[in-house]
This record gives sequence, C-alpha cells and structure tokens, in this order.
Amino acid sequence: MEFTGVYHKTSEQMSYPLNEDELVVNLKTGYDVKRVFIHHGDPFEAGILGGKEKWTGKREEIVYKKRLRHQIWWTTTLVPPYKRCKYYFELHTDREVWYYCEDGFLTQEQMDMEGRMIQCFTVPWMNPADVNRTPDWVNDTVWYQIFPDRFCRGVSGAEGAARDSAAPEGDIVPWRKGPVTNEERFGGNLEGIRQKLPYLADLGVTGIYLNPIMEAESNHKYDTTDYTRIDPHFGDGETFARVVKEAHTLGIRVMVDAVFNHCGRHFGPWQDVLKNGKDSPYADWFMIHQWPLPDKHEDTRDGRFYSFAFADWMPKLNTNNDQVIDYFCQVCQGWIRDFDIDGIRFDVGNEVSHRFLKKMREHLKGCREDIYLLGEIWHDASQWLMGDEYDSVMNYPLMSGIHDFFLDKSMKKEEFEYMINRCYTMYMQQNNNVMFNLLDSHDTERLMNRFHDLDIFYQQLAVLFTMPGSPCIYYGTEIAMEGGHDPDCRRCMPWDELDRAQNRERIAAMRSLIRMRRQEDACRSLYFHFPREYENDRCVEYIKLDGQQNEIEVLLNCSDEDMEVRPEGEILFARRFEDGVLESKGTLIRRKERR
Repeated sequence: MEFTGVYHKTSEQMSYPLNEDELVVNLKTGYDVKRVFIHHGDPFEAGILGGKEKWTGKREEIVYKKRLRHQIWWTTTLVPPYKRCKYYFELHTDREVWYYCEDGFLTQEQMDMEGRMIQCFTVPWMNPADVNRTPDWVNDTVWYQIFPDRFCRGVSGAEGAARDSAAPEGDIVPWRKGPVTNEERFGGNLEGIRQKLPYLADLGVTGIYLNPIMEAESNHKYDTTDYTRIDPHFGDGETFARVVKEAHTLGIRVMVDAVFNHCGRHFGPWQDVLKNGKDSPYADWFMIHQWPLPDKHEDTRDGRFYSFAFADWMPKLNTNNDQVIDYFCQVCQGWIRDFDIDGIRFDVGNEVSHRFLKKMREHLKGCREDIYLLGEIWHDASQWLMGDEYDSVMNYPLMSGIHDFFLDKSMKKEEFEYMINRCYTMYMQQNNNVMFNLLDSHDTERLMNRFHDLDIFYQQLAVLFTMPGSPCIYYGTEIAMEGGHDPDCRRCMPWDELDRAQNRERIAAMRSLIRMRRQEDACRSLYFHFPREYENDRCVEYIKLDGQQNEIEVLLNCSDEDMEVRPEGEILFARRFEDGVLESKGTLIRRKERR
C-alpha cells in the first residue's frame, strides 16, 4: 500500500461536527486503496478508557469519495449518540488489508495481538459551542456586485431617471461607454442603486454586495477617511437606510465592504500621528518603525511604516491593538444598528490579525446571529474558516481553476474534476455551503473579456450556477459587459443600451440561469459526482443531487467536435444543443429521469 498517500487527523476539515448531532469524517488515500471501512463507536462502550476490556466499534463501509489529482478523498457522516466518537479505518487494496489508527498502520495480526494498546482516533466531545455555524440564508442567495461610482447615477425628483449624462457636476465627468481609469468620478450613487432595485429583483437577484460606500478620497473608496459617514459622492445615511429597507422589501439582502486592514491618509487617527508623532494617542494604531516619520511621499519599501501594497497613502492598521479592535467592532455594530445590513465583506481579509477577527466575530454574532462575514482571501483559507472568524471567503481558487481549464485546451475533463474536488475538500461542509463563488470582480479582468466568446462565457456561468455555495455576478455580466484588468473592469453600466435586442437576449439568459439556481434544490446542494459516461476528453460532465436523490446533469462540450448525448430528462438551460447533438462549445443542463 502507498502509505505516504494516507492521511487523517481529528481536526480542521478532516474530522468535525457538521451540527450538534452529525460528525463528518474524511480520509485521504492513494489510488491503490479500493475500499475503506470505518470502525466507530463510543470511547466508553467497553468500559473506562485504559481498562482491560477490548474495544470494538461498528464496522461500516465508506462509499462516498472524490478523485483528486494524486489522491482519493473518502467521506462519511456519523451520528454519535452520546456526542463522543472513537474510530479507526480498514483499508483494502487489491492484495492487502491494513488498519489505520492514530499511531500508524497495523496488520490484522497486530490488531488481534493480546494486550496491545491500539491508539484510535478520538473525538472526545462534540460541544455545541464549538460547532462551526454559518448563516443558512446565504446558500439561497444570488449576489450582484456593484461598484457604486460606475453603476447608476440616480436623480431625485419627478424625473426619476436612472442616469444623468448631462454636463459634469463639480469633479463628476459625463457617463460614458468604453475604457475608464482610476481617476474619473462618474457620479454613480446610492439613489441610483435604489432606483435600480426593481431591475435587480426582476433579474432574480437576492443579494447585493457593495464596494465601499464610506467616506474616502478616491473613487473606489478603499482609502477610508471616515468609517461612520456615507461618502457624500454617494449620498447620506438616510439614503442608504432607504436602499436597504427597500431592498429587504423586495427580498434582497445587502452586504457592505469593510476596509479594516488599512485606512486612507485623511483618516483622523493617522492625521493625528502625522501631527504629533510618537506622542499621538493613536501611535500604536499603526505599524510605524521610524520616528519621527520623514516628510516624504513615496512608496514604503524603505520600511518607515507598513502600508497596503507599499502605498504610502494607505497606512496599515495595527489590528493587534485592543483600541483598534474595539473601534471597528463599534463601527460594524453601528452599520448593523443604523442600516440593518446583512453581511460584511472584509477587504484584504488575510492580513488583519486572527485576534482581531475572533473578537470581531464574537461581537457581531452577538449583535446579529445570522450576519454573514466574508473574507477576501485568494488562496487556501482553511485557518480562517474554523468557525471562530469568517463564515466564508471569496472562492478565487474556483474562479482561476475554471478559467485555466477553458484556457488550456490540453487539459482533460479529469483535470476539471480534480480542480473542483480540490476546491470542495479544502473546507468544512458548512463553509462550502456558503462559499462566495465568482467568475470576475472589481479586481479582475471581466469574464467576457477573457475569451471574447459568448458560448464559453455561458459554459462558465453554467458551472457558477450549479456549484455549491452562493454565486455572485458582477454588475454588467448579465449583458456580457467587457473590460480589462483593474481599473478597466470598472466601466460605466450602459443603461441606455439594455433595450437592444442583443442585450435583451442576454438578460433573459441570465434570468433563466438565476431562476434555475433558485428553483432547483440540486443546484444549491453540496452533493455532486463526475460519472464519466462520455468518451470525449473535453466534455465536462457532472451530476448534482438534492436531499431526495433527484439529479441534475451538467454537460459542457469544451472540445472542437460535436457530440451525441443520450436523450433523457427535462432541459433547464441549453446553448448549441439540438436534436440530441451538443455542438462544440455547447451547454446542456437538464433534470435526469429517476430510474
């Protein structure tokens, strides 16, 4: 047996309570292991631990597995009646049987040896207080991300217009189509978002994620000046409260962006430090290494203080400081109290301290139990998803994996399967259930821009809307809006073009995908597998299952050749599919007939 391929531990995503009753147990093995059994039971079933009695558990086969690139991930769910569990594994290859315990591998003879002390894996107590709990409503949510300055310029009064492209007002430039920079302000505001809520509701959106709206110097607002005041370019607190209230009336949740890793140069405490130096009461709010601070404006590679991405105008906050922690806890509490928000996205969520996040979570969950706490993390985020910090993170590994498969034509469908399985074996099920899935954002090239191919565009959206978690579409994606890397991905929403036939068709397609996602339990389910029923190496195929074992089949023909598919089931979404033939770059999602 390939012993180096076998791995398990009673922590993190390998052994954890799903809820107060169920215990999820996962095991990694090499491909040489063909069958796995788990022997499990209560640690005290045979008497007090360390006693003379020989402990034996109930033997059950583990049948659910996911294929990874070099390993197999076996998973089962146990229901320990007394909230305790003791277990070991029985591993079968074609020629051997081994028993895997906490202290290593044993043969049958060694297991039967009189007097041998077998160190089993043990979960001593499934304490309800230690269960990783995530808000249930997130899995049912379809998010729509809005970059406020570029979404809609709302006007009050009788006109009620969605956009005003007339003469510039102050530093506001006219609304326009095409490339943009980081310098312009186009005048998108909260009133514009409010006026477009019926449009979003009609699209099927049930959550909006807003890039920062608190007072800041830039158009993107990631350089906060005042965390307690809505930026005047966008409106005021009364307007935002109205946005949230009307959104809730339409069944739409609202999530705001929190920039707590760093601030802007005009943030009051930073200004006090610049004025008073080391004597400032806020000196320890920042990470300053050189006193007095030199009066210069250049990047911070010289180490005089830490900042975001070496930008001297975005000094890094010391999130280890108790005063900083208390300040931002109160800021968020105010957002919840004054605006009734549903979620908070933490910008640069991997650079703030774990201590900060643990205290923040405890405080905010006390304010509102079902508040959604989302971290911006682009890599494996396991250490932030243990149940005491974030509920979820932005699923950039899924985004990049999908993109790379369509980019690299040498990759076979097995590579797609391995990528998907990797993304959904990194974290606990409750985190996977509320993962924030996206294909583009204000930080990336737009989805349509990557291939300039509408068929590939919809193939990727098909994956987004059928994967576990919570899908998010970036404003304008419903019309396949284009845009390069930041800042060009932040173009103005072309409201005056939405009624064109081409855009009406695209909006209808997005509406159809969203409707499917919301109506079909299998689309939102955690359960899926890759059957390999078709020989085509570039035909992605997977089955989604709901709790009643109803199945949805997803077929994506990513090859250069048309292919015949089996005639069965009700079509939920399709492109380039006719008379049983799925054309090259075609998409087919259908409900499978029960047999």
